[in-house]
Amino acid sequence: MENEKNKITRRKVIGNLAFGAAALAATPVLGASKSGLSSFSLAKGLEDPTGLYPKPPFKEQKQPWPGLVSKMDPRPDHGEASYKGSGRLAGRKALITGGDSGMGRAAAIAYAREGADVAINYLPAEESDAREVIELIKKEGRKAIAIPGDLREEEFCKKLVAQAVKGMGGLDILVNNAGRQQTRESILDISSEDFDATMKTNIYAPFWITKAALPHLKPGSAIISTTSVQATDPSAELFDYAQTKSANTSYVRSLAKQLASKGIRVNGVAPGPIWTALQVSGGATMEKLKNFGGDTPFGRPGQPAELASIYVQLAAADASYATGQIYGAAGGGGQP
Repeated sequence: MENEKNKITRRKVIGNLAFGAAALAATPVLGASKSGLSSFSLAKGLEDPTGLYPKPPFKEQKQPWPGLVSKMDPRPDHGEASYKGSGRLAGRKALITGGDSGMGRAAAIAYAREGADVAINYLPAEESDAREVIELIKKEGRKAIAIPGDLREEEFCKKLVAQAVKGMGGLDILVNNAGRQQTRESILDISSEDFDATMKTNIYAPFWITKAALPHLKPGSAIISTTSVQATDPSAELFDYAQTKSANTSYVRSLAKQLASKGIRVNGVAPGPIWTALQVSGGATMEKLKNFGGDTPFGRPGQPAELASIYVQLAAADASYATGQIYGAAGGGGQP
């Protein structure tokens, strides 16, 4: 009887050792790089989010619209060195407007490292920033399509989609992210030309692009819109911009209902104060810029890299029941 117990015990030990060895042997397979995908990465340890990035006061700085990331101080973090992919979007094909900077750049980098081909749109003046993004996408072994142009023109929006589809061989993720934001103390300071430029960039362009993209989107595709906390808690000096973000929010909720039966999901991301080129190129007063993000519970602005995983999640297949939703990221302030 005693011998039989010993045999059982030895079998358990040997079995556990074999299981452990198998698990260890499998680990390098998860970490293997294939088809340009970034290596699998274990979760980071605990980090205090309040101290992860710079806090105000920030130095005075001003750039002409639309501004360049490369000239900002401090330079924003879009995940260039930190984002690690794990193949969640392998084989997908994404078009991102405003992909040279801000949330669009963070999404483009993350999508490529998750295995997607990426086409980005940007203004010709942003070419140097866009080139950095294109090189990062190519480094992951993915197709990288650069399509400069002004979204305020309907014909260009149609061409943008056509070029993206041709370059990538299809389209199944559309991120309407590009935005125009100019601070004005009073409604009396906003010219009809300014108002029209903001409406065309933030409302008309997503309308035109979505119409052009829909014939190419199959069930399982995803549309993502960058809205803002300005949609529900508008600043006095962003009168026209805030209106467009309310429109973007309604765009998400209405279109999601319209496309649900086709199996196409539509969601939005509502950032709070995020350190991007928008702020230094007329999007904030100099006084507000110096203390940018300081009034949030975290006491600092967010960085585009901190929103990258939201854009990935909303595009990924395992978010299959999420549609018509607005996901906030505002350091403890704002709605939703």
